[in-house]
Order: sequence, then C-alpha cells, then structure tokens
Amino acid sequence: MADAQKTLPTEVAPADFIAQVPEDKRREQGERVLALMSDATGDVPVMWGPSMIGYGSQHYRGRSGREGDWPKVGFSPRKAAITFYGLLDHEELRPLLGKLGKHTLGKGCIYVKKLEDIDETVLRELVSRAYGLANGIFA
Repeated sequence: MADAQKTLPTEVAPADFIAQVPEDKRREQGERVLALMSDATGDVPVMWGPSMIGYGSQHYRGRSGREGDWPKVGFSPRKAAITFYGLLDHEELRPLLGKLGKHTLGKGCIYVKKLEDIDETVLRELVSRAYGLANGIFA
C-alpha cells in the first residue's frame, strides 16, 4: 500500500508564513517572489505543508503507483536557498535555464541563493509558461 501524501494544502496564509521568516534578506526575497509568482500565474497562493507556497493544483501518478495532488508551480524561501518547484516539469522550458543566471538543480527543483544572481524577467517567464503548460495552455 502506498504511503499517504504528507504535503497537503493548509489554511496558513502565505504572507503570514513569509512574515515569520527569521532572516531579513530571505524574508524580503520571499515577499518579492510571492508577488512575482502571484502576478505571473494570476492565481492565489496556498501554503502546502509547513514551508511551501504553491499555485494551482494538479493530480499526479508516479511510476511507483503513488499518486496525489501537488502545486502546478511553487517555491519555498528556505535558509540556504529559495527553492522553486514545477519549473522543470516541461522539457521545452529547459533552454530558459541558460538565461536564468546563477542557480543549481535538484531532482525536480531549482535552487537560487540570492535573487540578485538571477534575471527576474526570465524567472517570471519560466513561472508563467510552466503554469500555463500545467493548465494545458501552450504559452
């Protein structure tokens, strides 16, 4: 039997979560990303679990048979880096990564240590197009 999904939407307001980020610089960057992603998606942000802010929801089924719901795109202003989710899900967006600026990749995430290291216009395009592709809109 597959494990129950642990990361689910909560009632916590994303702005309240970001307001509690202890480091001033990371909190300010979290506020900027919240505004950028809200604008780029046109959607209302929702907390997923204790530390991820997501936009939209989609059902997935993994190769293992595990399934659940997950944000179409999202981020978390973590201490070590801002982590972006859902921006690597569409192969046609990969060329934009070369224009993004200084970042590292995880299994399904993009990590950015400082917003100053990336081109926010490219980030906005990645977010907008990834969200559109997840909605079946080919931007």
